[in-house]
Amino acid sequence: MPDLLDFPAALRARRLVAIVRGTDPEASFRTVMTLAESGIPLVEVSLSGADALGVLRRARAELGADVWLGAGTVLTAKDARAAADAGANLIVTPGLGAGVDEAVRLGLVVLGGVLTPTDVIAAEAAGVTALKIFPASAVGGPAYLKALQGPFPRTPFVPVGGVDAAAAEAYLALGAVAVGVGSPLIGDAADGGDLAALRARAAEFVKVTS
Repeated sequence: MPDLLDFPAALRARRLVAIVRGTDPEASFRTVMTLAESGIPLVEVSLSGADALGVLRRARAELGADVWLGAGTVLTAKDARAAADAGANLIVTPGLGAGVDEAVRLGLVVLGGVLTPTDVIAAEAAGVTALKIFPASAVGGPAYLKALQGPFPRTPFVPVGGVDAAAAEAYLALGAVAVGVGSPLIGDAADGGDLAALRARAAEFVKVTS
């Protein structure tokens, strides 16, 4: 399993976390694999998707132990334990709470959701590895990231929510360590949509974040 301390370095190197949330477990699994094959190895499978734990188990078995594989929308301690049991070594949350606390207790890497300066302080005190600004598009986009960097210049921020290719480029130019991207990248692939179209979008995002 990757070293916990390596995750910030992986974020800075790859600069993109793909967010898979699908209604079709088989399509979601194929989406994860297509992303990995397309040069996007940091993938989060949202627990709000259909049979997300099954998707995680299959992806871990296929990808092996030495890659980052995230479980997203982790809300509770039970969620965190179930995600770990399914093979996730990265826990992604929309906010702070029991899911974060249990993941940290288990020694897992946490990309924890924050919105306000108070959230940032609480997240760092809780042991969160990197901070997901969510929903980034609802609070001013790149301008809000720049504002947060004033009091928190060394904090590893990952904006998520409404991040298309243009927004990704803007966030990264301002110093975000990475961006999290869902539907602008995944489209309908995790619901059974065209994987060739997914590959084309993946190529665009890889170019923007490289």
